[in-house]
Amino acid sequence: MKINNKIKKILSYYESDNPGTKTNLARLLTHGRLGNTGRLIILPVDQGFEHGPGRSFASNTEAYDPHYHYQLAVDAGLSAYAAPLGMLEAGADTFAGAIPTILKINSSNSLLPSAKEARLSDQAVTASIQDALRLGCIGIGFTIYPGADASLDMFEEIQALAEEAKAYGLIVVIWSYARGNVSKEGETAIDVVSYGAHMAALLGAHIIKVKLPSAHLEVEAARKEYEKYKINVSTMTDRVRHMMQCCFNGRRLVVFSGGETKDLNGVYDDARAIHQGGGHGSIIGRNAFQRPRAEAREMLDQLTKIYLGKA
Repeated sequence: MKINNKIKKILSYYESDNPGTKTNLARLLTHGRLGNTGRLIILPVDQGFEHGPGRSFASNTEAYDPHYHYQLAVDAGLSAYAAPLGMLEAGADTFAGAIPTILKINSSNSLLPSAKEARLSDQAVTASIQDALRLGCIGIGFTIYPGADASLDMFEEIQALAEEAKAYGLIVVIWSYARGNVSKEGETAIDVVSYGAHMAALLGAHIIKVKLPSAHLEVEAARKEYEKYKINVSTMTDRVRHMMQCCFNGRRLVVFSGGETKDLNGVYDDARAIHQGGGHGSIIGRNAFQRPRAEAREMLDQLTKIYLGKA
């Protein structure tokens, strides 16, 4: 693989990592249509675990087949495909070497009481570092819930898993979703989302996945600082730019989730704000695989063009 100066600069930000980890990071950053641009589009398919198969795949029945997601990611020229253990195992041989994969290593489900009471939110570790190595993954993905009662336990879990993963040359992707002891509106507030992203960076994440933030300020102490120092969070582009500051001033890769299925203009507007604000890209699941294949391909093609500065 060819590595240009832009990717070499990004790799230089990860000063403590061994050659194996940097090689896997380089595999991600040089793969697909956005290779060597410093931008990423990743397809995550963990919604079946989180919400159930009917809620996840009934709108596009082809998506019940694990091979569908591998093929969609390959055909669209995406940067990587992320999924829980069983989904990756179901296509690991057929698609070996076709696209970088990330093993989502913890999960929950919507039948638990914690799904109804956000402060109780937690996830179980559902796969191992050895599974990621066996399947040829470039790294692991792990969700934390800053603000939830179980968040401190989750921090300890990812610390141990990240230490092991890095020792074997894998990268660490942290999904950081604030919930629990914040309001529903606060889960996407700019001060809360940026705080959660910063926590993920402090926990040693190579890549941080967060929701796009709103202009709402949840924590009164944070509000005072934002107002005192006139931190501009008025537009989505401004908020993305601030998110990058909060992730070691752009020294960590940050990708933004697509969230619930929305109209195409909304998807494209989000991507333009990410691109203009200096974010590294999208990790977009439901907005891709819940659409018919042709529509999903067209949408992913347009997103790629946006990140290439061509749309």
